[in-house]
Amino acid sequence: MEVRHTADLTAAELTEIRALLDAAFDGVDDTDVAHALGGMHALVRADGRLVAHGAVVFRRLLHGERSLRTGYVEAVAVAPTHRRRGLGGVVMGELERIIRGGYELGALGASEDGAGLYRARGWQCWSGTVSVLGPRGIERCPEEDGSIYVLPVTAELEWSGDLACEWRDGDVW
Repeated sequence: MEVRHTADLTAAELTEIRALLDAAFDGVDDTDVAHALGGMHALVRADGRLVAHGAVVFRRLLHGERSLRTGYVEAVAVAPTHRRRGLGGVVMGELERIIRGGYELGALGASEDGAGLYRARGWQCWSGTVSVLGPRGIERCPEEDGSIYVLPVTAELEWSGDLACEWRDGDVW
């Protein structure tokens, strides 16, 4: 396991991460990859090849009347040939250590396939509404209901309230 900041990754390593994401998921685009940049990366190699990755980046989430310093998890992927060996848990363990050490809250958007991993690790599905602070103000994101998971660290949360992220290109959550 290696943990490195985006600034310390080489161009070849960034290409490796993109290749892993392409192998692990259908429809990865450049904005999906860009969302994982600018933070800390957990990298697992086997025989010199990248087989698992995840990143945690800084985001501000709005909740109630607070702006929460959030470690947002992005680009968690395990090579298809290395799945069901606990590597997703190894990556998440390191990302959770980073979140607990530097943020008020952890958050992520989970696919149906990935949600079980996060629930098993103590992440909780957000039961309130989710929104985005977009160009026209706060807009609901009903399509994201039931897919946003949080890991409370120090933040006090009203679970039936709204959780809003800042606007970004591509998928906002």
